[in-house]
This record gives sequence, structure tokens and C-alpha cells, in this order.
Amino acid sequence: MFSKALAKWVALVAQEKLGKDILIVDLTSIESAPTDFFVICSCDSDVQMRAIVDEIEIRCKKEHLPKPKVEGINSSYWILLDFFDIVFHIFHYQARKFYNLERLWSDGSFYKISETGRLIPVRNKSKLLAEFEQNGG
Repeated sequence: MFSKALAKWVALVAQEKLGKDILIVDLTSIESAPTDFFVICSCDSDVQMRAIVDEIEIRCKKEHLPKPKVEGINSSYWILLDFFDIVFHIFHYQARKFYNLERLWSDGSFYKISETGRLIPVRNKSKLLAEFEQNGG
């Protein structure tokens, strides 16, 4: 499945650029979902958020991937990159806590990415959701 591979690729780029609390949400089993996958990460600053966006755009061009539609680039709280089959949400910690997409789309399957780049299924979603609500991501 191309969209799952793209979601993993985006997560790895975010990880290289020091995005934190990266989560991949598989929405393919949800009939009303707006896309196949969400990739969500938190950042410490708007500079870091923009660095991730810039890196994604550079690598898309280099690897001949379609450039995503970018929303919120002038915001310092939430930037969205829309690849159609996946949507990448780059949040400042407080915005992630406020919008709480993990809770909204908790019917999806959650994955984290290991330091070696493997997808790891999240077995205890309740615990993860509680941590995000408490810490903001």
C-alpha cells in the first residue's frame, strides 16, 4: 500500500528533523475518514515546524514525489501537509493538546516509529491518549 509507505516516509523525515511524539494513525478502516493516514508530530518552535516542512518539500522534489498542499505555514501552532492519501499534522505542543486529533480519531490503528525506522503498533491506546492529554503530545 503506497499510502502506508508514504506515511512512514513522512514520519521518518520528521524524526530526522527532531519532531517529537510522532504518531501514525491508520484510518483505512473508518468509512467516513477524510484520508487513509494521519501522521502527527509535535515541535518545540515554529522554526522547527518550518524546518520539517522545508525538508519534506526538498525531499519530495528530489524523490519525484508530488508536492503536498501546505496549510498554516504562517501559523506558529499547526501546519498541515496534505498528500491526499495521507495528511501530516505538525503541531506546537499546546495546539496538539488543544485539538487532540488522537482522541477524535481513536477508532483508527495507532503506530509509533522506532529509532531504527520500524512501525510499532500501539497496543494500549487509552494510556497513550491519557499521556497526550496530560503532556500535550
